[in-house]
Amino acid sequence: MDYDVIVIGGGPSGSSCTAFLAKQGKKVLLLDRAKFPRDKICGDGISGRSVAVLSELGILENFRKVEHEDMHGVTFSSPGGTVVPIGSKLESGSAPGFVCRRMVFDDVLFRNAKKLAARTMEEFLVTDLVMEGDRLAGIKGNKNGKEMEFRARVIVGADGVAGITARKLGATNTAEAHQDAGLRAYYENVEGMGDKIELHFVKESLPGYFWIFPLPGKRANVGIGMPVDAMKRKKLNLSKVLEEIVTKNPVFRDRFRNAKRISGVKSWLLPLASKKVKCYGNGYVLVGDAASLIDPFTGEGIGNALTSGRIAAEVIGEAFTENDFSEKKLSQYQKRLFGIIGEEVRTNHRLQKICNSIFLLNLVIGKAKRSKDIQDVISDAILNPEHHRNLIDPAFILRALFA
Repeated sequence: MDYDVIVIGGGPSGSSCTAFLAKQGKKVLLLDRAKFPRDKICGDGISGRSVAVLSELGILENFRKVEHEDMHGVTFSSPGGTVVPIGSKLESGSAPGFVCRRMVFDDVLFRNAKKLAARTMEEFLVTDLVMEGDRLAGIKGNKNGKEMEFRARVIVGADGVAGITARKLGATNTAEAHQDAGLRAYYENVEGMGDKIELHFVKESLPGYFWIFPLPGKRANVGIGMPVDAMKRKKLNLSKVLEEIVTKNPVFRDRFRNAKRISGVKSWLLPLASKKVKCYGNGYVLVGDAASLIDPFTGEGIGNALTSGRIAAEVIGEAFTENDFSEKKLSQYQKRLFGIIGEEVRTNHRLQKICNSIFLLNLVIGKAKRSKDIQDVISDAILNPEHHRNLIDPAFILRALFA
């Protein structure tokens, strides 16, 4: 074998998996088709789950040294125009999350993995997978026109929703009811931003949401996320919807009156974790977007991607100890991963359905505006993803009704 493990893709899932494996002493080859730093279309929000994995990697402080904006909560607004900021400060006073452009964020992660990996190759295009019977044993690709082939005990597919790994292995999520369409642009001179990310359930973007994620210097990541099946059913052009919100919606038009778009409007597909795909097999695991791990309510994927990289490295390490790289052994990866995120995914899929109801959104956000008790439940859910289930608990809904 050329390497113990080959990781295809240097985004959050691939870089975190590489780093954790390298710390175990594994000989890892990390491949990516781009040259870092490179952009990645995203909302740029870094959640508490992400912060926990970055701390475990020992690189959280690295992000304090690069361009970012600390976030201490979420601001919601309802279709009726009610706006409510909800704080989520930790007892220590440190920020529970932050916003960082993926051009910057992914580069920090990749440089850390590059420092630890046995070998890293940028601008390397994987063109095929090498099978030995029913086992994935290696990859073929090229760099600068030179054809190469590498083999390993385990292959980690971290090359995203459009990557070759999930496609070749038949693990792509093609269910439009379990895909989100995302649209993102950068603006400058946006007014009224603070220390909270903003999720706005405006009529124009339902059953999705419109977001404003603050960046330094009155800049912001601004976008829309919406289920693909709903977008097609409504025959919406999300670029036009975005323009309509920032220029005509009474809640936002003054905030964007002097704003200037400083990037192109870019779109991407988000495969939701509410449609579970088989992300393991003989000699391989899939992580991050390649494993369809996007949160079905928030559309956030970085936290689950980093977590998948950590769990994959844990199970792969055990596979080396036992000299067992079979599908049965590597199936432990998906079991453990969904043991952590499974209930949250199920809850947030139900919350996504609630976004179809203008009445309920107006009710809950309107009540939250007036009730510290409701705000505390939402704040707790922001800090603790495993507590998202409290938002659909009948007791909470009754308190919201009668608050």
